Amino acid sequence: MPNSILIIGHKNPDSDSICAAIAYAYLKNALSTGENYVPKKAGELNKETAYVLERFGVKVPETITDVGAQLMDIEYRELEGVDSHISLKQAWELMLENDVVTLPVIAKSGKLEGVIVNGDIAYSYMDVYDNSILSRARTQYSNIIGTLNGSLVTGNPHAYFVKGSVVIAASNREVLLDHITEDDLVIVGNVEERQRICIEAGCSCMVVCNTSVVSDDIIKLAEDHQVVLITTEYDTFTVARLIHQSMPIKYFMKKEDIVSFELDDYVDDVRDVMKTVRHRDFPILDENRHYIGMVSRRLLLNMQKKRLILVDHNEKSQAVDGIDQADVLEIIDHHRLGSLETVSPILFRNQPLGSTATIVTLMYKERKVEIPKKIAGILCSAILSDTLMFRSPTCTPTDESLAKELAEIAGVDVTELATSMFEAGSDFKGRTADQIFHQDYKIFTSGDTKFGVAQISSVSKSQLNAIKDDIQNYMDTVLGSSDLNAVYVMLTDILEESTELLFVGDGADKIIADAFRLPVASDSYLLEGVVSRKKQLIPPIMESLQE
Repeated sequence: MPNSILIIGHKNPDSDSICAAIAYAYLKNALSTGENYVPKKAGELNKETAYVLERFGVKVPETITDVGAQLMDIEYRELEGVDSHISLKQAWELMLENDVVTLPVIAKSGKLEGVIVNGDIAYSYMDVYDNSILSRARTQYSNIIGTLNGSLVTGNPHAYFVKGSVVIAASNREVLLDHITEDDLVIVGNVEERQRICIEAGCSCMVVCNTSVVSDDIIKLAEDHQVVLITTEYDTFTVARLIHQSMPIKYFMKKEDIVSFELDDYVDDVRDVMKTVRHRDFPILDENRHYIGMVSRRLLLNMQKKRLILVDHNEKSQAVDGIDQADVLEIIDHHRLGSLETVSPILFRNQPLGSTATIVTLMYKERKVEIPKKIAGILCSAILSDTLMFRSPTCTPTDESLAKELAEIAGVDVTELATSMFEAGSDFKGRTADQIFHQDYKIFTSGDTKFGVAQISSVSKSQLNAIKDDIQNYMDTVLGSSDLNAVYVMLTDILEESTELLFVGDGADKIIADAFRLPVASDSYLLEGVVSRKKQLIPPIMESLQE
């Protein structure tokens, strides 16, 4: 998806916006030289559109409600996670090697266990620890060997130093015997007698400095006492200074309250969170808390905007959320010019036809691309839906002739298809007022006035009357929960070619009275011959508001 071009219609999609997006994506892919075009929808299907897609066997597009930049749109760092048992020294070296200040600590399951930052390591060097810190941290002998650039002579490198203290064997025999207790880790010079004393005193590990070899007698004695024997070329001072760096990062890493993100998080939200946290790098996880990669403030600057083609709308209020953060490449529409702005010039095809699907059909013909049967079916359905089976004043001879041509390709009868579609869309049983209202709802702006218009069409007047009261009550809810000045609902009788217009909002009644030169009504307006929101309702309202 990050590399795809999304083709999407308006919010609260109707059949035209859905079918046009699907058909245009098919056309663009047929002509493409490498790009991938994917149809999407900006809301749930209404029953009419669901019927159309099911009838012609077309897959329902996925819903996308926000096209703002997400973490999946940036080149985040796919930094490999580390095991919690690695040493502080190894973690520091990995940070330098990868030029990072944070390492994710990952369990064998792939889930995030914690994070270690360079500050944690720096603090570990500066803090003063007692001589039992290595055992409390459960330090693995392999870590000690690696940190001291040493060699294992006897013992198991995968075992852990879990009991005892770190002791430097620099005193005489009596003092050594007093200071070394069972299970201690002893740092000793290349003096065989002292090495023997340490082993006999019961140490669990002995690090011999300034050498890479020890005598066979000492090796035998260490084996007999099950002592881990390590040699290193480093001197005693260097070993004493470095040995704390062998502790596992698990003892120092942050485990709780880790700030992390997911790939579908929006960049704006991520940036806001980052402002409140001092860290520079943050882990990205999937929905199961498995580690994916790391993101930093700097990487947010390299985000790639989502690329879109808009169909059946060019109003910002009708566009999917986050449209300002997306890169709009094309607009294919048949409505009035709206409020969308683009950074650079784009292909904008706008024709005074009854349906966007008609424009898409013309584009197939112009590019000489054969229209598949199922694509012809949904294009024909979209034209019939938007033109109310050629009854709408928006319908042109081009719409009608192309719809009949598409019907022939799809092998359907225009009248039967339109009747079946409208009946499916008019089936309000089991649907809430919210669902019915939003199946075809758009918002418009003129000057300081912002208003919403929903259209509910049916082939039966009785069906419209049955939902009228619920819709009227729901309109008050819509108005009260928005910044709209007015809300209108068109109850359109397709067969009678008339609309009962419901309204709420201060001055909403007078706007319609002025627009249609009618007496001010108290409940609703009956608009004979008005069936098109785009051509018969919105223009008079806009003129009235402008006056």
